[in-house]
Amino acid sequence: MISVTPTIAIDESEIEVSFVRSSGPGGQNVNKVATAVQLRFDVARSRSLPDDVRARLMARLRSKLTKDGVLVLAARRFRTQERNRADAIERLVESIRAAATPPKRRRKTKPTRASKQQRVEQKRRRSSTKRLRGRPAED
Repeated sequence: MISVTPTIAIDESEIEVSFVRSSGPGGQNVNKVATAVQLRFDVARSRSLPDDVRARLMARLRSKLTKDGVLVLAARRFRTQERNRADAIERLVESIRAAATPPKRRRKTKPTRASKQQRVEQKRRRSSTKRLRGRPAED
């Protein structure tokens, strides 16, 4: 079990990890060793996630989800499978942790009298600056 929050824990059987060859520079090592990690987590069918967390997670990571609701994360930052696997799992945990905190409700506020006066004063100053750029008045 991977602990995400005190109330949420993901069963490791829900996470599918596969190793692929990493792209980019690295010489012969890149061509021989499959160090990059591709992590798949079925967000839509996961039993570990509460419904509200699932909805927020799917909304946040829409671009990384397949049509079936499977989250695909790729980790290729490090040169070893173990570190890339740990990195991918940590990124998954961070994403779920961020989705677990409900968004704060916005309270409507009105601008203060001082901020209104300040805005009008700035407009007056800007107007005067532009007026002074013009041609001098003929007397």
